[in-house]
Amino acid sequence: MKKADVKANDILSAKSEEELTKPFLGKVEKIYENSALLSIIDFDPTDKTAVSDLNHKIVVNFKNLKSVPKKKIKEIQALAKSDVKVEKIAKSDQDAANDATKKD
Repeated sequence: MKKADVKANDILSAKSEEELTKPFLGKVEKIYENSALLSIIDFDPTDKTAVSDLNHKIVVNFKNLKSVPKKKIKEIQALAKSDVKVEKIAKSDQDAANDATKKD
């Protein structure tokens, strides 16, 4: 890829010649003269330790970057959405009694 083709927040496929053994997906955070800083968002499980050591960030030369099909990007975005629901749980009579005795 060329510098002109890379924009901040793009999701790209990349490979690292030294750090990671398999290709990975990253989101462009910053663009340099010959490379880009990527936040690693999807990677092979064999690279889990290396990705953790890198704090999920890596600088990659433009020649090691490729665009990702929009279908793949949508799959990743769908996985990233959380279905977590937070509910307030009512206190039981016993919990309320314990709280009252602690205040006294």
